[in-house]
Amino acid sequence: MSPVKEMMMRFLKAAVFFALTFSIIAVARPAFCEDGGGKAADIIDKYSDVLGIATDKDPFSPSRIDTVTGKAVASSDFTEPDECKMCHPDIYSQWKGSMHSNSWNDPIYRALMEIASKETDGMTDRLCLGCHTPVGVISEEVPPVDGEKLSDIAAMGVFCDFCHTVTRSKGIGNLPAVSDPGSVKRGPFKDSESPFHDVEFSELHTSPEFCGMCHNVSHPISGLPIERTYSEWLYGPYFSEGVTCQDCHMTPPDPPTAFTPNPGEFCVLGPKRDHWWTHQFVGGNAVVTELLGSKKHAEYARNRLRAAATVEIIAPEESAPRPGLLQFKVKVSNVGCGHYLPTGLTEVREMWLDVSVTDGGGKELYRSGALDEAGEIGSDAVIYNTILGDEVGRPTWKVWAATQILSDYRIPPKGYRLERYAAYIPPDAEPPLKIRAALNYRSISPHLVKILLGDEAIEIPVIEMTTAETSVK
Repeated sequence: MSPVKEMMMRFLKAAVFFALTFSIIAVARPAFCEDGGGKAADIIDKYSDVLGIATDKDPFSPSRIDTVTGKAVASSDFTEPDECKMCHPDIYSQWKGSMHSNSWNDPIYRALMEIASKETDGMTDRLCLGCHTPVGVISEEVPPVDGEKLSDIAAMGVFCDFCHTVTRSKGIGNLPAVSDPGSVKRGPFKDSESPFHDVEFSELHTSPEFCGMCHNVSHPISGLPIERTYSEWLYGPYFSEGVTCQDCHMTPPDPPTAFTPNPGEFCVLGPKRDHWWTHQFVGGNAVVTELLGSKKHAEYARNRLRAAATVEIIAPEESAPRPGLLQFKVKVSNVGCGHYLPTGLTEVREMWLDVSVTDGGGKELYRSGALDEAGEIGSDAVIYNTILGDEVGRPTWKVWAATQILSDYRIPPKGYRLERYAAYIPPDAEPPLKIRAALNYRSISPHLVKILLGDEAIEIPVIEMTTAETSVK
């Protein structure tokens, strides 16, 4: 038995045990294991919708993507975005340059995908590619993961005609979308008409569940939650307030984290609407968007990050002891995200506090969260992220090798974290003392991007999300 299959076997046995003990599991589909089937298959079928794990009924497993026939379709059955542009120029220009339009072209993702494919004998291919090039998967143009057989239209990532040919969803997570390419385009208005194509109202396209098809990701073997952006929203305060994904991510990006009415025409010669949904799909990626040519999408992302959180320094009102310890707190609040901060692939994201204390002469007395000579975050920093572990408990950024969550230290929507600091103040420190706290963000560490891209590694900028300063005598 190969090492990969042996690993799969261990996962399956552990998952079945977990199911029988706690009545909810996370396991692989039987086809991944030599003795799959029987009772294990029944368990997988039972909990698939809960965990987002594909079963043998999913024709493009381990992705849950499907077609109305359950068979492959030709990528040429889909309409090119340039054709959509003729009637929907504003929507096209908003989408072009977004991370949806670059979901396949993202070089960091591509490099990560190739490593995953190699180390799992291709078992991750259709899972990840399902969301990054859905048409590539259902047209069977991928794998291979290098895109050798990928058509130009499938390489456009998540584009107009894929989303608007989705007829229904089979659940949440790992893309359980059912596509029906053809003349019918589905969307959020009941009274739409078009001389170019047929139009059909789709309630799914108005709901957060449409976003949840891709923005929840489970390990296809263990069911381990890899990304849970949809669930973080669902179980958070914004769900009960009726605030949806579209309210923040499909309205004009100014202000960056609030619903903004967008009256006007979304189609040439179409009726004027009280509101139509924009298609920038702004998130926190200001690196790949600019790298691939869209400065405006990068700036949207930076603005979104800057509006996501606040920082408050809680310091003593009395003078700091000299010599002695100056004790203070830093409160970081998630004020602009309907999900955890950060979210997505938080195993590689970096959000951290850079805190310093200087005296009146500008001498630095304390620092936590500075970058070292290699550009890495100091070990003393408070970092908000998720750390995954492999089967022996070692931290790993390789999500395909993860079997457990070692830690999850992030900030829930409308929640906060209170960090405590103590800085030694020498007897000769000049007053007043200045405390500064900055919340920084980086999409990926320099160390990891070097592993992925080698000599072609790109510079990953640090984005200062928000700051606070205060003085103590």
